[in-house]
Amino acid sequence: MITSEKKLINTHKKLKENISKLKLTTSVERINKLKKLKENILLNRADIKEALKKDFRKNESEVDLTEIFPVIQEINHTIKNLKKWMKDKYVKTPVTLLGSKSYIKYEAKGLVLIISPWNFPINLTFVSLVNAISAGNTVMIKPSEITDYTSKIIKKIVEKTFNQNEVYTILGGSDIAEKILKLKFNHILFIGSPTIGKIVMKAASNHLASVTLELGGKSPTVIDKEVDLKLAAKRIAWAKFINNGQVCIAPDYILINKKLKDKFLKLLIEYIKKLYSDNPKNSKNYCRVVNRKHFLRLNSLIEDAKTNKGKIHFGGRKDVDQLFIEPTILTNISSKCKIHIEEIFGPILPIYEYNFLDDAINFINNNNKPLALYIFSKNKKNINRIINETSSGGVCINHSTLHYSNYHLPFGGVNNSGSGRCHGVHGFKEFSNAKSIFKQLFKISPTDLIIPPYTRFKEKIINLMIKYF
Repeated sequence: MITSEKKLINTHKKLKENISKLKLTTSVERINKLKKLKENILLNRADIKEALKKDFRKNESEVDLTEIFPVIQEINHTIKNLKKWMKDKYVKTPVTLLGSKSYIKYEAKGLVLIISPWNFPINLTFVSLVNAISAGNTVMIKPSEITDYTSKIIKKIVEKTFNQNEVYTILGGSDIAEKILKLKFNHILFIGSPTIGKIVMKAASNHLASVTLELGGKSPTVIDKEVDLKLAAKRIAWAKFINNGQVCIAPDYILINKKLKDKFLKLLIEYIKKLYSDNPKNSKNYCRVVNRKHFLRLNSLIEDAKTNKGKIHFGGRKDVDQLFIEPTILTNISSKCKIHIEEIFGPILPIYEYNFLDDAINFINNNNKPLALYIFSKNKKNINRIINETSSGGVCINHSTLHYSNYHLPFGGVNNSGSGRCHGVHGFKEFSNAKSIFKQLFKISPTDLIIPPYTRFKEKIINLMIKYF
C-alpha cells in the first residue's frame, strides 16, 4: 500500500514517463498483455471466489457468472478485433478538397486513472482495464477499500501481469483517493454514485482531463398491460435480487398497469421463493449487504417508507449481525418517502401502479435520466413509445440488465447516470484520441483558387461552392 505522498507522486511520474512508449505498441504487443491478464485471472479464479465470499458471501457460481465470465468475454472479443480497431480509418473527401485524403488515427489518451467500485470489483475493474490497455494507455487503478479482500487479489493479478510503470494498483481509502485526484491524468474513469461522480468530475476539470462516469440512478421497469406476466416476474426477480440488489443497473422500481398488479405480485413472490427458498437467510445463493453502513442505510429506507404509510407486501426480515435483508417488496409508496428519491442499491423493490401509459412515461421523465430502462410488453407501439419518449443510458425489452452483457453495445449513462461509453470497440474509442489527419497529395490544391487577393473570378467560385457543395 502506498502510504506516502512522495511515493504516490513518484509512481505517477513513472507512469507518465512511459506514455510515449506504450502508445507506440503494436496490436500484437497489446494482445499478448491481454492474454497474460486472462491467464492470471483464471489462475487466481479460486482466490477470487474466496475473496468475494469473505467480502459479502457471494456464491461461487455467481462469481463465475457475474465477475469472471464478463472479463474473459471482453478480453476474448478484444483480442479477436483489436488489430482491426487500431487500423487507420480512411474517410471520404469532399469535391472541394480534391487532391487530398483524410483519415482517423486512434492514439492512446495517455495516463488513465480507473476508480472502480465494490459491487462487482473484478468485473468492473478489469473490463475497464481491458479497454484502457487495448488503446495503449498507462493506467493507475484505485479499487474500492470496501471489498478489501478482493482489492488485494486485483493488486496481485495486476502485479503478475504488468510492469509497474505500465499499470499500477493503489490500495487505500478516501484519503488516498483524494491525493490521487490532485494529480494530473489524461483521462479518468469512475464507477460509483452520482455524488462522488461530481467530485471526480470537478477534480478532472482542474487539469481538463476527459472523464468516463458510470453512475447509477433509479432504473425503472415498465410492465405494460399486454405482457407475458409470468416471464416478467421470473426475469425481474432474478435481475433485482442477484448480488443482493447491489447492482447499478438493477430494476430500482416497477411501474405496472393497475389491473395486473395483484397477479404480478403473486407471481413475483413465487419466483423469489424459487430462487432463494422460503428462508433466504439460509440460502447459499443469496449474498449479503456489503457492510454495516450500507445495511443501516437500506434499513432506514424501509423504516422511512413505513413511517410514511408505505406497506411491506413481502419480506422485510433483517439481521444486522449477518448483514441480512430479506428480498423485500414495498407498495403504497408516497413521494415523501426517501426510497422514492434515492437510489436503492439493495434488495428492496418498490411497486407503483398506473392507469395509462402516459402516466408511467411522465413518472419516469419527472425523475433524473436513469442508467437503464426495462420494458415488458408484447405491444410494439407501446414499446416504441416508451423508448422514444424517455431518455436512458440503455434499454432492455422483455428482459433486464442483459444489455450490459452484449459487448457489441456501448454501455453507459446519460447526464445524472453518467457520461461516456465502454465495452468492445466503444471502450477502445473511449480511451483513445481520435486524431484527424488531412494529407494534401499534390502541389496544386483547389484552395489555391480562392485565397486572397479576392477577385471577381474568385467570388464567382466561392458562390458556386456555396450553391452546389
